[in-house]
Amino acid sequence: MQQVQQRELPERISWARALIFAAGFFLIAAILVGQIPSVVYAEMTAATLEQFEQLCLALAFVGLGGFAVVQVIVLLFDPKPLIPPAILTVKGVVLAVAGFALSVWATTTGCVPNKDLTLVTCNQYFPASTTYWHPVLGGNVLWFQPHAVDFVMIGLTVLGVGLAMIFYSVLALRELRNPDRRDLGTTPGIRWMIISSILLLILFLFAYNKTSDLALGQNLIPGHPFLGYRLVQLLVSIILGSAIFMALGAFALRLHYLMRPVRKRTMSILYIVGALGLAQTGAIFLVLWAIVYPLLALVHPWTFIGLGSYLTNCARPSVVPGSCSFTQDAASIMDTIITSSFFGLLMGAIWAWKSHRNLVIIGCVVTTATIAATALLVHTAPAQLPTAMMLCVAILVLAAVWTAVSRGEFAVVGENNLGCLGQWLVVGTCLFVYLAAFAFFSIPSFNAEETPPNIPFTPGGTSDAFVMLVMLVILAGIQFFFLVRNRYKV
Repeated sequence: MQQVQQRELPERISWARALIFAAGFFLIAAILVGQIPSVVYAEMTAATLEQFEQLCLALAFVGLGGFAVVQVIVLLFDPKPLIPPAILTVKGVVLAVAGFALSVWATTTGCVPNKDLTLVTCNQYFPASTTYWHPVLGGNVLWFQPHAVDFVMIGLTVLGVGLAMIFYSVLALRELRNPDRRDLGTTPGIRWMIISSILLLILFLFAYNKTSDLALGQNLIPGHPFLGYRLVQLLVSIILGSAIFMALGAFALRLHYLMRPVRKRTMSILYIVGALGLAQTGAIFLVLWAIVYPLLALVHPWTFIGLGSYLTNCARPSVVPGSCSFTQDAASIMDTIITSSFFGLLMGAIWAWKSHRNLVIIGCVVTTATIAATALLVHTAPAQLPTAMMLCVAILVLAAVWTAVSRGEFAVVGENNLGCLGQWLVVGTCLFVYLAAFAFFSIPSFNAEETPPNIPFTPGGTSDAFVMLVMLVILAGIQFFFLVRNRYKV
């Protein structure tokens, strides 16, 4: 008897979900393959190693802090708590209080403003330029140069890990009393946290378009411009900090629901992403932060085929390594290593999509949240912090929405073929989102911009980027509404 093999039906995904996934992958590729290597290049070739050491330490804390959060999740939900959740709740409270106190201390004590208040020097960095303790190789504290350690970055990392411990331990305590393991989807609480985070970001963008924090601070309290400037900074931190908190809560809760019904298949994957991805990356950058200064002193004298002068550049031959930094050639080699590694991971994700879909989804979602933390922790200087917080909110909202659409992403959700109208809706929506991204990334302005803005924007002045962002978001929202309403499918 002849057996007839049925042909497998192709997997299908709605175009609305496809657009969200595409936007997320585009963001990951742009930052991992483009932005992070360019930042490393800029800091390696700077006149001093100050910014490069801060970058390495921040990336180390992002990786190790992310692994700590992953370890907490595994200990609490694989598949039952391996340690009492109440213990992690107490530890989380201690860490959160300690991290918050360190951040407040570093940003409120020892502050000395300059003439125009654009820079405020507090106790944020260590060692200070006047601090000396057993100097080695011309360093201030051992071989470390001034400002090698950022206390605000450390405090925010400890605060985030502590809040994650409290959040997940409370969820674990609830599950001990309620055996429900269903995926509840995007609950009203998650939706409202996402909406509230977006509204707070819109509020900040609208105010930021009208005036700068410096101009507002100088007029807020007559006769006391510095105090007014600090109050404005506090208000900005509260608004954007609340937006980050809500977006992070929505993301964490949605990721928890997503993995809950299939923990046996996802917990090991989450641990792999944390141990082999976050922890290893954090450890590498921590070692690099510790040895980069004496490494310059070791490499500079190499005369073999001129390798020392090829990799290092010293402004004063008599001051080595104090006046040294890496050459453009050395930075290009590092860029090639970073870009190739991330590009290989992205190509591997495409290859593993069908056979190891859970690994790709969890890995990409965790990576997106890690990028949001990186945008915040790498730019903690007073002039950069509002921009960094704004970018962190935007990326976390994307991560939360991405996690929401990951549930049943290959379900056939519609009956209408794409057709000519649907194709134009897809093309138009992608175009509007793409152009709106240019406008959004032109609004912020880091103190030392890694990427020049594409569209003019000056707080309280030129607002082309803000107007373009509002218009394109509205147009993209209208097209996306019709794309979802007609339930098009591939």
